[in-house]
Amino acid sequence: MTKRLVLVAAVALIDDDKRVLIAQRPANKPMAGFWEFPGGKIEPGETPEDALCREIKEELSVDLCRTCLAPFNFASHAYDDFHLLMPLYVCRTWDGEIAPREGQTIEWVRALHLSRYRMPPADEPLIPWLRDYLA
Repeated sequence: MTKRLVLVAAVALIDDDKRVLIAQRPANKPMAGFWEFPGGKIEPGETPEDALCREIKEELSVDLCRTCLAPFNFASHAYDDFHLLMPLYVCRTWDGEIAPREGQTIEWVRALHLSRYRMPPADEPLIPWLRDYLA
């Protein structure tokens, strides 16, 4: 049986202290309570960069500059009922003040400490890459 492919884009927002922003999934969403890199589904006809700009504005109230989004790595993970393909970008600049809009909790975390947070299985392999990048 072929699983449906779900395309999402995520971003590791990095502050001046080399901390990464993660968000906790709200109670009303699948994998509630897990921590993740912000982002979301890529809509038909949308590029990953466009999806991130839209999703981050909706979720965190800030504007991302497409040219400040740097492709970093990707996750490919088979969940029980779908296969997730997720490019991860890094971004160090944005316009506005980060303010969660969807009831999610956010935290700025040092890359060395990301493994202390319960993250979706697709996100976990990206942690060592970010740790090495930000070391």
